Amino acid sequence: MNRIASSLIAVFVVLLLLSSMVFVVDQRKYAIVFALGQIKEVIREPGLHFKLPPPFQNVLYLDNRILTIESADAERFITAEKMNILVDSFVKWRIGRNEGQAKLYYVTFGGDETRARDRMSVIVKAALNEEITKHTVSEVISGKRGKVMEAIRTKVVQEAAQIGVEIIDVRLKRVEYVEQINNSVYDRMKAERLRVANELRSTGSAESEKIRADADRQRAVILAEAYREAETMRGEGDAKASAIYAEAFGRNPEFYKFYRSLEAYRATFKNHGDVMVMDSSSDYFKYFKSPGAGGAPSAPAAAKK
Repeated sequence: MNRIASSLIAVFVVLLLLSSMVFVVDQRKYAIVFALGQIKEVIREPGLHFKLPPPFQNVLYLDNRILTIESADAERFITAEKMNILVDSFVKWRIGRNEGQAKLYYVTFGGDETRARDRMSVIVKAALNEEITKHTVSEVISGKRGKVMEAIRTKVVQEAAQIGVEIIDVRLKRVEYVEQINNSVYDRMKAERLRVANELRSTGSAESEKIRADADRQRAVILAEAYREAETMRGEGDAKASAIYAEAFGRNPEFYKFYRSLEAYRATFKNHGDVMVMDSSSDYFKYFKSPGAGGAPSAPAAAKK
């Protein structure tokens, strides 16, 4: 019985020893193997691996995935023209893929990812500050934004390589003015829009006056031409009428005189209450005295007509 128990204990000890000599490397991890506290090797290939049992050899795992450092709040920087802007950025990074970088990362941070994040944040902020101070707001926002980000990325890559970190990308998510500058920018934009509106309004008013003056001039010209043509036509009509009258009345001058007298009588005695005081021997009553003079019809007969 004691022999069986001893055998079981021996088997258990052997299994325990074997389990301490076997370790599995996940595809998302690096494995650093330590021998008596010194780094022996860095295993990057996933799978089953072997080592000596503790305390001769130990294993530490590091994350080999691409990680993100993103600023919680936008940070303030000063541009070349001494204006404050708020910049929101993020960095994609990971532990260096070769053995030397992985060892350097461990030596620098002791495998503590929080310390690595803090150090990377400091490096990125310093690169942003150094590069943004060289450019104006318009260049950072739109004009040279790509070149600014590339310059920042180059600086961060150089700094990160010294601590065993590989930089995948650096991006500026948001760049905007601080609140006080926003108000002044909006006021300036508003003033500019008002200036443009007033300029367009004055230009439109000038064009309107020009069109109205041209229309008035054309109207005056058209009316003058129409009046001239009307007067010409009226003159021609009057000339033709006068010619016709002259020809008609020229055939019988006495009848013309008689006709004109009737017209005068009609105009004079238009109203029943009209009164005239004249000499009865006046030529005005010539056709009243001798209605048949000169072969003209009698006054009563003509009046009836």
